[in-house]
Amino acid sequence: MATSIAARISRRAAASAFSAHRHVISSRNFSTEAAKAITPSSDRVKWDYRGQRKIIPLGQWVPTIAVDAYVAPNVVLAGQVTVNDGASVWSGCVLRGDLNKITVGFCSNVQERCVIHAAWSSPTGLPAETSIERFVTIGAYSLLRSCTIEPECIIGQHSILMEGSLVETHSILEAGSVVPPGRRIPTGELWAGNPARFVRVLSHEETLEIPKLAVAINDLSKEHFSEFLPYSTAYLEVEKFKKSLGITI
Repeated sequence: MATSIAARISRRAAASAFSAHRHVISSRNFSTEAAKAITPSSDRVKWDYRGQRKIIPLGQWVPTIAVDAYVAPNVVLAGQVTVNDGASVWSGCVLRGDLNKITVGFCSNVQERCVIHAAWSSPTGLPAETSIERFVTIGAYSLLRSCTIEPECIIGQHSILMEGSLVETHSILEAGSVVPPGRRIPTGELWAGNPARFVRVLSHEETLEIPKLAVAINDLSKEHFSEFLPYSTAYLEVEKFKKSLGITI
């Protein structure tokens, strides 16, 4: 009796093991066939997808970094992102240009842990792309979405700028300010609060200090830049130019 029970148990165990092994083999065969059936599009950028990447191409869109721009190693740039000459993007920032363009202008800086993205369109009818022009300082932990910041402005840390908002040249937002959709910050003024409200007019001396701050941060970024190998996406433009001339790479 005990022998027959043991024999039945061993037969069941062998059958279940064989079934599991057959399932694994069939899964492997299906995965292999599926991999063969998928053919990558010719216009997609080939990339190594292991680990965290600084540059994430989306379809035909590849982030562009100028040769002398500093982008920290743990920054994420995705899609239609352009970091221009002398600009700096500091540790932990995420610039997601999957829906629209994001531009960081000459000698501007985006400090630690900022999140910048853009919508398909703006409810206010204003441009939906996020544009940061020259000599702009974006304080740490700020959130920018489909806004425009004109030259020589300071955005205090922990600020939020919503869709269609406009910060005109020579303006300052205090830390923790929230700019609602479609709000315009006039030139030469200091605004603060949630929602942001007018505080006072900036003096001429204060407006002169705005680009000096951006230049000082640019100088500081060069010290960090010297710790890493030079990196930019300029080689992609060179390869494209060579192909247009018919030169084999």
